[in-house]
Amino acid sequence: MTGFALAIHGGCGVMAKLDLSEAEWQAARNDLGRALVAGHSVLAAGGRALDAVQAAVMVMEDSPHFNAGHGAALNENGVHELDASIMDGETLAAGAVCAAQHIRNPVAAARAVLDHGDAVLLAGAAADRFAARMGLPTEPQEYFTTERRKQALAAMKAHFAAGTEAGAKEAEKHGTVGAVALDLHGHLAAATSTGGYNNKPDGRVGDSPVIGAGTYARDGVCAVSGTGKGEYFIRHVVGHEIAARMAYLGEDLSAAAGRVVMEDLKPHNIGAGLVAVAANGDIAAPYNTDGMFRGWVTADGRFHVASHAEVFEYVPKDDPA
Repeated sequence: MTGFALAIHGGCGVMAKLDLSEAEWQAARNDLGRALVAGHSVLAAGGRALDAVQAAVMVMEDSPHFNAGHGAALNENGVHELDASIMDGETLAAGAVCAAQHIRNPVAAARAVLDHGDAVLLAGAAADRFAARMGLPTEPQEYFTTERRKQALAAMKAHFAAGTEAGAKEAEKHGTVGAVALDLHGHLAAATSTGGYNNKPDGRVGDSPVIGAGTYARDGVCAVSGTGKGEYFIRHVVGHEIAARMAYLGEDLSAAAGRVVMEDLKPHNIGAGLVAVAANGDIAAPYNTDGMFRGWVTADGRFHVASHAEVFEYVPKDDPA
């Protein structure tokens, strides 16, 4: 194994094409590209897959265009509760936080949990306190709020009042960001971060911080980061299911990931998608919605980003910030 691979997603609950201006679509694609550059820079320098996925996810957490960190969804009480996890395929070490309210970059807190080694998952105010003790930046709730998320919360409340929540747009419901990587040493890693879904119950935790569900990595097999209605990802243990199908049934990555998204999850009428990378560098990014924010780097070092069917090449600027 001499190469490396990287793929990211910014959630399968993307807006309809007419819901954003072309300038807004371009801004979202640019932030996907910047996330790819951040992860690729780590891998190209011979760095760890674990560091690469963290770097990529942190860029998306800082962007207002995705449902994680700045721009996260609001729960039923108008509060941001943030979930994230990260997993090292080499050792199966993992770290996660859930229902945090003040951590600027939840994936960095998840990484600190992994590195600290005493726990896998920290919840709520305890996660916030842990992040502060680790010297990680924290923010007031207002930092995470955007006008688009306030509008989405109002729309979902209106749907629930009218009994039409099943017909809500995917973009009104949920979204997640994630990254998977294979490094030059043959090690895999995955990371995922989210604000959950709009109007979610107070204290609700989805699949993103649940190792084996929304996030999973195992050397020699694959790394997976999912996006969609987390309750179903938990029930189907999506990340581990894909790895198990590959390890025990001999399926390739495309077949295993496609089976889970298009056959196991689709009958539940929930939006679902994921990105995954195999130990041989193959990448899969299936989704069953109209679109999914996603990106990947090809073997020739070119960056590609997409939201719907059309794929765009991202050309990094001298200063990607």
